[in-house]
Amino acid sequence: MARPRALDVEEAAALYRASTLAERRPVEDTGRFTRMLAGANLVIVARDEDGRLIGISRSITDGAYATYLSDLAVDAAYQGKGVGRDLIRATREAAPQADLILLAAPAAKDYYPHLGFTAHNSAWTMNGPAHQA
Repeated sequence: MARPRALDVEEAAALYRASTLAERRPVEDTGRFTRMLAGANLVIVARDEDGRLIGISRSITDGAYATYLSDLAVDAAYQGKGVGRDLIRATREAAPQADLILLAAPAAKDYYPHLGFTAHNSAWTMNGPAHQA
């Protein structure tokens, strides 16, 4: 696991596509996707033996109270091998005093409880203009 100084946007977009997270993120809008990546102040990546990006944990944190893990993406070929678990562990280690908060993708909602996450019954979201019909 590594905390990158700069993340290649095309490499990240390829990972999001390989993980299926691209279905819910603006990877085709390069300007917006670039801002999205640059705006995170805690990014942890996982690479395979050849250096290819296979996982990312992209978060926004104050380091003391809350860390919002906005993206956890693992290449589908590497899912089920502990990459996501390791990315979450490294994210927690980077801000150990902060609570870790995330919104699960519908297909992943059963993944998080076995990692120690608990459901929260009063989370609320307000969609931005890009999500409004």
